[in-house]
Amino acid sequence: MKPFFLLLLVQLFCLFTLSSLCFIPTVTAFASGNETDHLALLEFKKSISRDPYGILLSWNTSTHFCDWSGITCNLKLQRVTQLVLSRYKLEGSISPHIGNLSYMINFDLAVNNIHGKIPQELGRLSRLQQLSLRNNLLVGEIPTNLTGCNDLRFLYLQRNNLTGKIPIEIGSLQKLEWWVISTNKLTGEIPSFIGNLTSLTVIDVDSNNFEGHIPQEICHFKNLTFASFGQNKFTGTLPSCLYNMSALTMISATDNQLSGSLPPNMFHTLPNLQEFYIAENQISGRIPPSITNASAFFLALEASRNSLTGQIPSMGKFQYLDIISLSWNHLGDNSTTDFDFLESLANSSVSAELERRGLLPLQSRNTHSVMFRTPSFASVCFSSCCRYLNISRNNLTGTIPLDLFKLSSLSILLDLSLNSLSGSIPEEVGSLTNLGRLDMSENHMSGVIPPRMGECIMLEYLYLQGNSLQGTILLRLERLDLSRNQLSGSIPNDLQKISSLKYFNVSFNTLEGEVPTKGVFGNVRTILVMGNNKLCGGTSELHLPPCLVKGKKHAKHHKFGLIAVIVSVIAFLLILSITLTIYWTRKRSNKTSLDSHSSETDHQLATVSFQSLHKGTDGFSATNLIGSGNFSSVYKGTLEELEEKVVAIKVLDLQRKGAHKSFVSECNALRNIKHRNLIQVLTCCSSIDYNGQEFKALIFPYMTNGSLEQWLHPKTPSAEQMRKLSLDQRLNIVSV
Repeated sequence: MKPFFLLLLVQLFCLFTLSSLCFIPTVTAFASGNETDHLALLEFKKSISRDPYGILLSWNTSTHFCDWSGITCNLKLQRVTQLVLSRYKLEGSISPHIGNLSYMINFDLAVNNIHGKIPQELGRLSRLQQLSLRNNLLVGEIPTNLTGCNDLRFLYLQRNNLTGKIPIEIGSLQKLEWWVISTNKLTGEIPSFIGNLTSLTVIDVDSNNFEGHIPQEICHFKNLTFASFGQNKFTGTLPSCLYNMSALTMISATDNQLSGSLPPNMFHTLPNLQEFYIAENQISGRIPPSITNASAFFLALEASRNSLTGQIPSMGKFQYLDIISLSWNHLGDNSTTDFDFLESLANSSVSAELERRGLLPLQSRNTHSVMFRTPSFASVCFSSCCRYLNISRNNLTGTIPLDLFKLSSLSILLDLSLNSLSGSIPEEVGSLTNLGRLDMSENHMSGVIPPRMGECIMLEYLYLQGNSLQGTILLRLERLDLSRNQLSGSIPNDLQKISSLKYFNVSFNTLEGEVPTKGVFGNVRTILVMGNNKLCGGTSELHLPPCLVKGKKHAKHHKFGLIAVIVSVIAFLLILSITLTIYWTRKRSNKTSLDSHSSETDHQLATVSFQSLHKGTDGFSATNLIGSGNFSSVYKGTLEELEEKVVAIKVLDLQRKGAHKSFVSECNALRNIKHRNLIQVLTCCSSIDYNGQEFKALIFPYMTNGSLEQWLHPKTPSAEQMRKLSLDQRLNIVSV
């Protein structure tokens, strides 16, 4: 028995020794892999020159790299599988050592300020499934050796400055599902080898410099749902097979040089299509009648600036229709049925635009309404959702329908300009109490301006020029343009008391009498009164004749005026001397200085437009962003209206619920609060941006030393070292 037990012990010892020998290399391999990832991450950190949010502060030796911010590891192997640092405003380049993270499946640096080239070493990441480098400052060409990323499924390179042609190696990424390279500077043709990417569901090459034909090889993408080829230089026709790809939900080919016509049955063969954009091409023929049977979820048809002809088919069943744009075509047969399609839209949520040519031009946003050519104009059933309605630059005739003024929700714009509307302005215009901008210029309207227009308490911009209006003029506005009408009487002196009035144009009317000299009338650049031969007086820069009064009354009036001037000058000097004496003896002279400055600023506010704010902040660049909150973002900028003074511009996010109410509440609160330790509102902007959306902003003085809260309670150690307040300084702050 003893030999048996001895033999058993020897066998167990050998097995243990063998297993130990096998285990040692494995542990060594794990350790080596961990160190490789660790060093690669440290090299990546070195390549980042700016980290404003401090996201990389955790990348230090005190914690394991798997616990660093933005890092995800395989729990068993302790190898990096994800590096996600999007939207942190990081600046720097991509280190080539990133190619050593061999287990990484997701690399995401989207929406930063990463510059330089995309390193070729990314091609060593054979397990990579998602590469997102969108919205950065990358240059150079797309790396050719991305072919090494055999498992790549999602490739996002849009919104950079990439150049060159699409590398042939891309054709080997047969698992690629999303290929987005839009908004770069890529050139050449879309190569035929993209037909190898049979797994594609999304292809987006929008906004580059591609040319040639859109290849027929896209027909190989059986699962394609999204195809965007817009804003390039493509010629020829859309591939015929595109109309048979039943999974497609969106097709965009706007702003190219495409020609041909649309298949009549395309909406039968594309049952899931929701958005179709082909504007600014050379496409001809009729709008496919099958659009009547398109998806109930159809959202948008954008076909403006083509050569489409014929009548517009009915689109009545679309409950979610958002936009129709068919302007600058040759639509319509000049028959009584040309407008039948509009009746089918009355219950749709539609934004329609049929400008300039052919049928009724119409444009509205966020509305459930539709507009007919008058006289049937007034028969349309409006909803209560319309905030923006623009039907300018058309051939509309007849009078303004009263139903239009039932749209009490109109708050941004009502634009009826450059039409052939006639009749008078209805009294019902006073119902538009929320309207900020009204434009009825360049029509054939006559009669008087209705007194009820004064009930439009939110009205800031009014344009009535180019009509035949008569009567007296109206008060309570910020910009008032009544030029080229038949207004009579004198300019009311009360207008000079309206501090909000920044622009006044009554040129080419039949006004008479003395022009005021105060308020808006004191600045010759903000008023236009030429073409009124009976006006007199005003500031000398207007070069109007003096207002003369004949006889003794004139002499007496002159004498009285001279005495009044002398008395006024003496009184002014007396008051000035008393004021200066009090000023220099007050303990808190800074309060008087601040209040005087605030009062002076209130009277010198310049009119600030969206264009000025956009220019002064470099297009609201992220580099000028100071901070952001729930309802707004604050930018630093300079404004020409304020003599290039640096200001803080608070832009409201009107997409957030309650933002509009917050803007009104803040304006009311700041208007009524006066305190020397609170910054004053310099001015505000309520306008429309370049996309036709409502825009509101407040402009404050820019405080270079930051906020009181940051001085009293610094949030970071570095800030605490830079900002130290003594006990006396803190007590002085509390005692204010």
